[in-house]
Amino acid sequence: MAALNFTVNGRAQALTVDSGTPLLWVLREQLAMTGTKFGCGMGLCGACTVHVDGNPVRSCSYPVELVEGKNIKTIEGLATAEDALHPVQQAWLEMSVPQCGYCQSGQIMSAVALLESNKTPSDDDINAAMAGNICRCGTYPRIRKAIHRAAELAVQHYQPADTATEAQS
Repeated sequence: MAALNFTVNGRAQALTVDSGTPLLWVLREQLAMTGTKFGCGMGLCGACTVHVDGNPVRSCSYPVELVEGKNIKTIEGLATAEDALHPVQQAWLEMSVPQCGYCQSGQIMSAVALLESNKTPSDDDINAAMAGNICRCGTYPRIRKAIHRAAELAVQHYQPADTATEAQS
């Protein structure tokens, strides 16, 4: 058993868990955060992607004891307000990305990580960053379009008010 202190979506957590338990099961079973999905259980499909200290990780194969003192962000923590969507979530809806939807939380978390490190990714950048996320429905072209759209939305959303006013003049 390991006593752990970490933060999930801005909320401090103190849990005692079995050593070696994958982070995915702590999120889903102990914290009731079911947005992160179980796909392959080996870190190969990307459905379980979350951010640990800003880096995308496969939570199904990430031992929970590695999160001691770290910040975790899940799909539930992306939106900044209850009635607002993250630019990637908004773009996903605008581009009608989901079909079955099962892989989407992992796809979105990987896309967010990409855009946090590269504000204007090329198609090649997107393909490389998203290569570890599998979509059985094959919505890859829509995913790529949505990431480009999210980059546009992020610029609009996060542009300082003075700059936005000047751009309209």
